[in-house]
Amino acid sequence: MNYVTLVEETRAGLVENVHFGMIAGVNDQLDTVYHAGGQDHYTIYRSAAKPIQALPVFLSNIVAKYGLTREEAALFTASHRGETYHVKALESMLSKLPVSEEELFCPPSYPLNVKPREEMLWNHKEKRRLYHNCSGKHMGFVTVCRELGYPVEGYWEADHPLQQQILFILSTLSEVPVSEIKIGTDGCGVPVFAIPLKNMAITYLKLACPDIIKDPLLQKAVKEMTSVMNEHPMMVASEKFICSVLLQDSNVVAKGGAQGVYCFGLKKERLGFALKVLNGSEEVWPNIVASILEEINYDNKETIARIRELRPSIVRNDAGVEAGAVKETFSLIKSQEMTEKRAL
Repeated sequence: MNYVTLVEETRAGLVENVHFGMIAGVNDQLDTVYHAGGQDHYTIYRSAAKPIQALPVFLSNIVAKYGLTREEAALFTASHRGETYHVKALESMLSKLPVSEEELFCPPSYPLNVKPREEMLWNHKEKRRLYHNCSGKHMGFVTVCRELGYPVEGYWEADHPLQQQILFILSTLSEVPVSEIKIGTDGCGVPVFAIPLKNMAITYLKLACPDIIKDPLLQKAVKEMTSVMNEHPMMVASEKFICSVLLQDSNVVAKGGAQGVYCFGLKKERLGFALKVLNGSEEVWPNIVASILEEINYDNKETIARIRELRPSIVRNDAGVEAGAVKETFSLIKSQEMTEKRAL
């Protein structure tokens, strides 16, 4: 496994934590133009797959047919945090879609965010499937099954027609043959996919630049889906989370997954990036993504500043006193082709 040190955390001048991993960046010719560590490492998408898993919804007429708002539609792509506005929109979706909460395969849960979780515990509210961060995705799954005549029972199995459709979409977007995509089980119980990191970057390149997609129906669905993500970024995660902060920039399509996986695409620059933090940390995503954007001289400095605010380089103790530092230690390696173009 070819990996590099991405981030070091120090305290009292001593290294306290080291985050290893790899990064791949591709251009619209599907060539690797930036990398750090191994770009061929098979990486499990986790929730970074949610926009791909949501595409069967956007390939259908579900949003218009059932009168969903665009804010509600963004929840099909989301790892929502259980805030009041998330729950309100999800309950509205349940009232419109041909879905019952009991049909959702994701387990009953409490919200991911601390405040709504503590409020529900304080008020003795029980766990609900609706509070699970994947519930929007699962509502999309059940609705697509009903629209296309697939059985709802077993929609979470890898050989179910819906999951086979998603697998084919992923193969199309990633340029990885179906036979080479590895399949496991995600936290919410549905299939989760693994492909080389470079191909994950290609997937997000195509989400950001759908003109590259040859299938006109898939191209249209991607445009519709990413537009609702950009219009309603707080529905995809919530305040002070990197997905929502990045999606506030209309030039970016982004989604993270558990265990340190993060992917984003840049529309104007026509670049796609994927990264994997090998110890599974999500805390260092802002440091790594901000550093990538700085290295490629990304012109929206406000986006970089907002990301930097999520995880400052100075570590402070509980009293706010400076106690340490967080430092990105990698440099992106540019391909020879990119180096030659910049020299012209």
